Amino acid sequence: MSEEPDPARVVADADVLAADLLLGGDARNALDHVRRHSWIDLVASDRLLSETERLVATLADPDLAADHRARLETDRVRVEHPEGDHPALASAYRGRAAHVLSYDERLRSARAGLTLQPRVAVSVRSPDAFATLFDAASLYEVVEGGEYPGPDRDPRG
Repeated sequence: MSEEPDPARVVADADVLAADLLLGGDARNALDHVRRHSWIDLVASDRLLSETERLVATLADPDLAADHRARLETDRVRVEHPEGDHPALASAYRGRAAHVLSYDERLRSARAGLTLQPRVAVSVRSPDAFATLFDAASLYEVVEGGEYPGPDRDPRG
């Protein structure tokens, strides 16, 4: 496995996946960038999906949580990681994702960045920061090469 993270791979922490479903807003805007492009992957472990399902069931409804998990399972690149690892960070490391979206300030802190950087080259951002900084055309040029053709999927599809 290459040590270099893939800039077209994104991990959303459980809080972001739940907020996307239940609240919309910044979480949905950020994840819509991922869903609009077939060449960008959402990476998630089973444990990350379990945390998301548990959070949605607690905040809303167990049936909605199960349906949401089922959709995420079909839309994600599945990775495995050791028990006890932080699900979002481990998903990024094991899935070679360059981006983690999280509302957890502990993950986005300078201290966390200094701890993570020697181990894994990953950018941890809030969904609003990711949505603001996302540039599909530049990313397409790096990842696929050539001129950006525009979105190729319906984010709600």
